[in-house]
Amino acid sequence: MNRILTTFFTILLIQLMVVNKSYGNEDEVKDCFEKLNRATFALNRGLDKVIFKPVSKGYRKIPSPIRTGTGKALNNLSNLITIPNNILQGDLGSAANNSARLIINTTIGILGIFDPANSLGFEKREKEDFGQTLGVMGVKEGCYFVLPVLGPSTVRDSVGSLISMNGGDTWHNITVRDDEEYVKEFKESDYWTSRALEGVDFRAKNLEAFESMENNSIDLYATVRSLYLQDRKKKIKNSKSNTEAMDDGDWNTLENQ
Repeated sequence: MNRILTTFFTILLIQLMVVNKSYGNEDEVKDCFEKLNRATFALNRGLDKVIFKPVSKGYRKIPSPIRTGTGKALNNLSNLITIPNNILQGDLGSAANNSARLIINTTIGILGIFDPANSLGFEKREKEDFGQTLGVMGVKEGCYFVLPVLGPSTVRDSVGSLISMNGGDTWHNITVRDDEEYVKEFKESDYWTSRALEGVDFRAKNLEAFESMENNSIDLYATVRSLYLQDRKKKIKNSKSNTEAMDDGDWNTLENQ
């Protein structure tokens, strides 16, 4: 599996460099595979209708304190990706802040269910990932495309996800890779459960937003593409503005996802 991922990573990286050279300094992200993307988007909508939306509606029926605690625990886990990217981006202040949050909330906050770090002055900051880090380094998005189940992405963000899965994500290393230097109490199923919960949590928070888009968009595919790309640019620039019509959550939970 690692050889397959490494090969795929190499192919994507080559494509990324070719795309950057071809498009130069243009700001527009090319939809190079639009026909395939629209077909995949239709597949994802079908899966959402029969699986993800009903599950998310069921999740919304869980008492709010449980859902809130689950969301906070998942956010706490995300620091395992955010902290190394803070360092790579040269934001050592955020790296220190998020490290303190991770330690305090994992221990005193019971795995992040509670957020005592905030009361101690370590406020929550934006999530960071390897796709964002590549963007900060000046790497262009490459082509936009839609992944089955996982949803919107770009060549750059997919390369970032592969970096994460090949050693950049400590939580992935602890569970899936089962590296010797890490604790053994966690299993591969713990990783995939947490990833699934992130997706469900994000979908549940945006039930109304997605329904509004479906009802009001002339071209839903184009709307989702635009919102995803806006959100990614906002995160790379660390903009404080919210993406239009969406909860200030994380499209990446559906892609790194």
